[in-house]
Amino acid sequence: MLKVGLTGGMASGKSVVGEMFVALGAHLVQADRIAHSLMQPGEAVYNDVVRRFGREILNPDTTINRARLAETAFGSGGARASRIQELNRIVHPAVIRTQDEWMHEIGRQDPHAVAIVEAALILEAGARDHFDRIVVVTCGEEQRAARFAARQKIDLESARKEVTRRMAAQLPDEEKIKAASFVIDNCGSLQNTREQVQRVWENLRAEAEKS
Repeated sequence: MLKVGLTGGMASGKSVVGEMFVALGAHLVQADRIAHSLMQPGEAVYNDVVRRFGREILNPDTTINRARLAETAFGSGGARASRIQELNRIVHPAVIRTQDEWMHEIGRQDPHAVAIVEAALILEAGARDHFDRIVVVTCGEEQRAARFAARQKIDLESARKEVTRRMAAQLPDEEKIKAASFVIDNCGSLQNTREQVQRVWENLRAEAEKS
């Protein structure tokens, strides 16, 4: 089995690229979905997050309001970085452990599978060594802001500010590319991206067959 990390900055198009890989035959799990499940009431991660960040991040039904948690973690001021790191120290180890368990199970079911974990913070979380190959998705700053604006249904200027704020907690594309086995430039058309994914897939598939 081949373990692949699919990463890139926010709103770079990782999920679209991930869907293309799935259509070609890859197995895929999203770290964000894992984190969401680990932050459900009753989970150890949920308890730790609420204890550290306060009950004001909760909805009336006691579920975590992710927008409120993000505002608390990414909020302005000198304490911003330490709060992000505090959240990451709670969430990352549990997410990485769950990812590893998922990849192990995929490998047990199909020894020649390509198992892809889509995660924005693979490198930042120190999880590079958990993967055989890293695929980095890139795009331009304006495209990133426009995609985030469309996704969040906010104006472009607000999107630019929010992207800048959140990207401060991530490595720039230039640093991610240095660690990449393959780079997919998602600045062009969907067809152009699909063609790049196809070429990368052929390499991954051939490597998995040899494993």
